[in-house]
Amino acid sequence: MLLIEVFVPRGALSEDERQALGHRLVDALMVEDDSHAIEIIDAQRALTQVLVHEPATWVLGQRPAADPADPPRYLVRVTVPASWRKEMCDHTVEKVTGALAESERAAGRDPGRVRREPHAVVLVDGISEGGVGIRGRAMSSLDLTELISRQYRDDTAARPAPEPPRGQLVDPVCGMAVDLGDSALTLVHEGVLYGFCHGLCRRAFADEHGLPVSR
Repeated sequence: MLLIEVFVPRGALSEDERQALGHRLVDALMVEDDSHAIEIIDAQRALTQVLVHEPATWVLGQRPAADPADPPRYLVRVTVPASWRKEMCDHTVEKVTGALAESERAAGRDPGRVRREPHAVVLVDGISEGGVGIRGRAMSSLDLTELISRQYRDDTAARPAPEPPRGQLVDPVCGMAVDLGDSALTLVHEGVLYGFCHGLCRRAFADEHGLPVSR
């Protein structure tokens, strides 16, 4: 994630509640589990920013007219590179909605309403290729993959690769376990078969080792 914007009605949440919601969203979207190495999660967190907005005017289109502050409505916009957007949508909408429900529960309100009513709208926007600037230069999706994975790749380069569970391989770029199958993304380097969770990880590995791979 690069940017998470949350729009809430003015005065609906206290400063502490806004801070808690921001942290809850980051934690929900970047779970520290076995799916990715901790270095990858930390790198993603370092690039993620959450902004909570309180618009001066908020008008709902429904009839009869309703007050968006009672109960509070939420509009959340999550911005990611366009090439990641499609595969991230379902996961992002589910995790963001769950974080909003937890905030409602913490405030003593009905957490189920954000799933039952159209009180929480989540927009997943994609930034066009090369539309992200970090460290003073425009970055492609492959550049971002390189940036996020570099610490993990440097840390693991000098130690033996972990032994994956049967039927799986460990992505050497991000540390994710990959199921072997007909649709698995793989490359062979120096006689070793490597598996990849995404085409960008495969391309990053191929570029680093001078291997031919389709773009």
